[in-house]
Amino acid sequence: MTAALFDDAAFVAGSTEALSPHALVLRGFAASHDSALWEALQDILLRAPLRRMKTPGGRAMSAEQTSCGQWGWITDKQGYRYVERDPLTGSVWPDMPPLFSDIARQAAEYAGYPRFQPDACLVNCYGPGACMALHQDKDEADMGAPIVSLSLGLTTQFLFGGMRRTDLVRKVLLVHGDAVVWGGSDRLRFHGVAAPVKGEHRLCGNRRFNLTFRQAKNGYLIQAR
Repeated sequence: MTAALFDDAAFVAGSTEALSPHALVLRGFAASHDSALWEALQDILLRAPLRRMKTPGGRAMSAEQTSCGQWGWITDKQGYRYVERDPLTGSVWPDMPPLFSDIARQAAEYAGYPRFQPDACLVNCYGPGACMALHQDKDEADMGAPIVSLSLGLTTQFLFGGMRRTDLVRKVLLVHGDAVVWGGSDRLRFHGVAAPVKGEHRLCGNRRFNLTFRQAKNGYLIQAR
């Protein structure tokens, strides 16, 4: 696949696509803010550089990662968890930019999850060939809060499965500016991403960035669904 096959304009901005009863793709939701998002992201990367982390079993992840917000997600031989300080720099994680949290809250509310207050944003950077295997997001304290995922850069296939790793997987293309929100009874579905298509994006070059917003520690005030 090449980037030319999946231009950003191939999907109608403002349209939605239901993946399951409580999971929604919001096409182009953040596209109009992409330059400001990119600029804010550069500041985060200066203070908390991307790094390739290892799973508890010692396998290096193909995607590079960092975080911003009150809590940052990490993985090492001690396990998967959220920590308040970046183990690479020893400093607290960079503050979550207001634009990041505003867009995450707006996407969650649009999808039917009001009062979402993200306290963690995991940044995944997918270079050529990098991908993420099927997994569940289950390190958070309160499963009532949704997950909000925002795509920047090259197109990819998002893999959305069931409650078991062996369940049928739905594949959906995500382009620059798309958001995906899932929660409720779909909160623990297995999901992952394929490697980005080959190409050169005007902001991100030959990479795809994913911003995943979660309520890692703060309790969810209202379970909307």
